Amino acid sequence: MNKHQEEVTGASQTYYQTGYSYESQHQSDSMKLEQDNEKAGSFASHRSIGDGEIQAGTKRGLSARHITMISLGGAIGTGLFLNSGGNIATAGPAGAFIAYIIIGFMVYCIMTCLGEMATFMPVSGSFNHYATRFVEPSLGFALGWNYWFSAVTIATEMAAAATIIKFWKQVMPDAAWATIFLLMIIVINLLSVRIYGEMEYWFALIKIVIVLVFIIIAIIVAAGGAGNGGVLGFKYWKDPGPFVDGGLGFVSVLLSAGFSFQGTEIVGITAGEAKNPTKSVPRAIKNTFWRIIFFYIVTIFLLGMCIPSDNPDLVSDDDSAATASFTIIFKLAGIEAGAHVINAIILTSVLSAANSSLYTTARTLLGLAHDGNAPAILARVNRFGSPYIAVLFSSIVGFACIFVSIYSADEAFVWFLNITTVSGFISWAGIGLVHVRFRRAYIRQGRNPDDLPYKAFGYPYSGIFAAALSFLIVLGQGYIAFYPQWDAIEFVTCYIGIVPFVLCLVIHKLVTKGKTVPLDEVDFDTGRVTRFDIEKDDEEENSKPKWRRALEYVM
Repeated sequence: MNKHQEEVTGASQTYYQTGYSYESQHQSDSMKLEQDNEKAGSFASHRSIGDGEIQAGTKRGLSARHITMISLGGAIGTGLFLNSGGNIATAGPAGAFIAYIIIGFMVYCIMTCLGEMATFMPVSGSFNHYATRFVEPSLGFALGWNYWFSAVTIATEMAAAATIIKFWKQVMPDAAWATIFLLMIIVINLLSVRIYGEMEYWFALIKIVIVLVFIIIAIIVAAGGAGNGGVLGFKYWKDPGPFVDGGLGFVSVLLSAGFSFQGTEIVGITAGEAKNPTKSVPRAIKNTFWRIIFFYIVTIFLLGMCIPSDNPDLVSDDDSAATASFTIIFKLAGIEAGAHVINAIILTSVLSAANSSLYTTARTLLGLAHDGNAPAILARVNRFGSPYIAVLFSSIVGFACIFVSIYSADEAFVWFLNITTVSGFISWAGIGLVHVRFRRAYIRQGRNPDDLPYKAFGYPYSGIFAAALSFLIVLGQGYIAFYPQWDAIEFVTCYIGIVPFVLCLVIHKLVTKGKTVPLDEVDFDTGRVTRFDIEKDDEEENSKPKWRRALEYVM
């Protein structure tokens, strides 16, 4: 660390330990900090931690609009477009609706917990890095590799893409389509993060438009303005009924509803490459609540009004992946050509979700390498700031899983769905628990929580609730393996996602014999934002025209 970095760090430590706000500091001190930071590097990007460096070589190329749209668009993919119809068939309209409300609230709790840590310490690797620093290295190792294992999500999206294309005609084998799409995504992720952000911005915009169009059409269908069913209202809530299989169907849908929301945590990972994380990340988190209500809960509610739970089109005849329920609504409205357009847009959204999956898994490997929990070669970046070795390594899993789809893309989708969803719930539980530990250590060291750039909702109950519910869902979702009779294949399918996390945690603990980091020794200084960073982001935010700030708030 050079002299200028020490001065910036020292001033920032005084700020956080004494609780003074930056407004109370003399203007000349701010000017000095600005000069020092320009020489030292913004956001302490090159300070050493262990044998690696936080954010070494990466570039902060994601603007506020990128972060805002990525946080929304990253979660809109196969889960919402393909799996939502199957959820209604499994639990009924009321069962699916309640499940989405519960999971939506849990996700909001998780997002606020992650947002507090990511805004204070914006690094690639995100929550697995926080687990290493705030809890213990073994937990960070297990959470990181567990999250990376969700790289099979890439194959999930690719399998879904093959399923969607078959809506028209099967021109090529499923594996051929999936391979072509994956090669395109790899190229994107090897380029500048700004290109990734720009593409995801427009991909997300397309997703938002299609959801808005769907909501309008679904309201018209439910009101009897289109289709031959007349006024529907709550007709299908009465016959065939609001629930399917009672509580069992509801519990089963909790897991797949969680899959629909997975991807929202990407905002914590992108913070490591955000230009102004102290502003863009909190804004994205704060708007998450309303986005969850509008884009997920309203959508599943309208689907339940327009489509009966016993509609055979909700699930394909051969028990394959759930079909695109959005296209069913357009068919009900008598818009056949529109259904083809919607299917094409859904295809682009699925590819966008796969693009985000490769980005997050590569950055997770980057964080693991920086923490010493993965080979150092994975931390290498190219001239664009992309961790190209990590991108290629994550792609290998995608290729392997894609060739599984040669056997059956539909059956592969079911397996990948279970693996990635369980992995996601474990990651969410880890975020909640790590945040509780983060805040405890922060207070133990005499720091004032009011000095945090962003504070989580309902501490400590939000993190505890999210972690407890995640664990309960993971354990309870495999009831179908026990009831009405024991099914070994179903048992493996439901619980295989737990294996990577448990193995990583136990093996790393046995090999390293690592211990929990004492609360008084938790490192809150390396890589965190400084007072200058907060001041600089505030100045940039205040310099924007009011109309632009209002637009960014809405979007």
